[in-house]
Amino acid sequence: MRILVACECSGRVREAFRKLGHDAWSCDILPADDNSPYHIQDDVLKHLDDGWDLMVAHPPCTYLSSVGNRHLNAPGRAEARQDAADFFMALVNASIERIAVENPVGYMNTYYRKPDQIIHPYYFGEPFKKRTCLWLNNLPALKWDKDKAVKPEPLFYLATSGKPINWVEGVKGVKDRQKARNTTFQSIADAIGNQWGTL
Repeated sequence: MRILVACECSGRVREAFRKLGHDAWSCDILPADDNSPYHIQDDVLKHLDDGWDLMVAHPPCTYLSSVGNRHLNAPGRAEARQDAADFFMALVNASIERIAVENPVGYMNTYYRKPDQIIHPYYFGEPFKKRTCLWLNNLPALKWDKDKAVKPEPLFYLATSGKPINWVEGVKGVKDRQKARNTTFQSIADAIGNQWGTL
């Protein structure tokens, strides 16, 4: 298959498909972390009609995640959220036969519709919780071994609010936490490639 991984610079999902022999490309306004020649550094909206069979999209969630709702009254924030929602919808409505769009729980759950699936990294063997929504078009929900999916305890609780910290915020040595939050867990990338790349 000819596969587009939209808004990805890590290359993890792209490489999961390429390992299976697919003609997979990532596209992002940022350069590829792995310097891959199979990365298009550009606005992905310019490339949606390039003859793809499948697209996995990771649109930015800065203005869409429910975590950012507390900033909604900041000047320009509502407009930025609408721009982000329009971008999300352009990906969902692309003329590509099979589409998966992921984002955290947030604005799109009501502005668009509820997701087809919500997954956590621990479903696929990672020791972290992180709710990730998947909106699917002509793709099955991802499968995992429910007997092996062990729900992890929080890494710690914030002393100020008691909020449980479940993943990258609590991992020591993480320098660019925003980038780490946006990078697909390797086990999820492998599940995407192994399951959707063998349809």
